[in-house]
Amino acid sequence: MPLAHKVALVTGSGRGIGRAIALRLARGGASVVVNFFRNRAPAEQTAAAIRGLGGQAAVVKADVGEPEGIQTLLAETEAAFGGLDILVCNAASGYNRPVMQQRIKGWDWTMNINARAALFVTQAAAPLMERRGGGFVVTLSSAGATRVLPDYVVVGASKAALEAVTRYLAVELAPRNITVNAVSPGVVHTEALQHFTHLRDRDALERAANATPAGRLVTPDEVAEVVAFLCTPAARMICGQTIVIDGGAALPFTDRAHLWAD
Repeated sequence: MPLAHKVALVTGSGRGIGRAIALRLARGGASVVVNFFRNRAPAEQTAAAIRGLGGQAAVVKADVGEPEGIQTLLAETEAAFGGLDILVCNAASGYNRPVMQQRIKGWDWTMNINARAALFVTQAAAPLMERRGGGFVVTLSSAGATRVLPDYVVVGASKAALEAVTRYLAVELAPRNITVNAVSPGVVHTEALQHFTHLRDRDALERAANATPAGRLVTPDEVAEVVAFLCTPAARMICGQTIVIDGGAALPFTDRAHLWAD
């Protein structure tokens, strides 16, 4: 198995894309630290699924938006498995509302979890990776980093910042044999979609799928496959890139306003 004897940490991995990534890395042979902040039950379920595959898993409660949470997360990762080879910065949050309704508290919360955390979790993880000869970091962005989506201003700005952080990390950590990249999925049908009012109804999801050249939405497992590839030696020379996984949805130049109608 390509990830045998590797240790992976996936932030926010109790549900959705994070869960799919954790399971995919485990199927590749990695021991996985499953991180959560608020809801333990899904994280424990993800860990149980990993153990059901014959893998090893540890569950760590930590708020990556706070320095103390980051310290706890890395300390418990080292205590559980003795080091770290793979870091996936998947944890995300945000206040989805129009620009005129945004508040400073929502901006700070979103930036801390979505962008600041990637910098400082990676900063804390790098020494653990160096002691094992290097490693891989993958951050999770979104289309809102480069495109304007409804009610997405704070999350979009945080994802744009995340992609910039990814590039800086990639350049500075490459000499330490730590490869850093980002993955930017298109619309993925997960529980998180319930936070986006313009995509809550089935018709909106069908319109989004029909507007995608591939003819359907991206699945969490497809995102996980790309993340897993970026954590292998075959991807070592991919450095500081944002890999888009959207079935070609962002390519056609069309009036997309109807896709977001309630």
